[in-house]
Amino acid sequence: MLRWLLVTMLALLLLQGLTGWLRKLGFGRLPGDFEFKLFGRRWQLPIASTLVLSMIAAGVARLL
Repeated sequence: MLRWLLVTMLALLLLQGLTGWLRKLGFGRLPGDFEFKLFGRRWQLPIASTLVLSMIAAGVARLL
């Protein structure tokens, strides 16, 4: 359980660091990615980008 928590945290940190680069490629602006303002903050729900990145990760994992 601790190993999965560590892997999840490292993956989140990696994605946080790559956010600017992924935005240049168009992730976060796909149809199905929601962005709205609520309580003076900008909220993002990147549903479509998450699905695309998951499919890419599954494809890479299957090749390995």
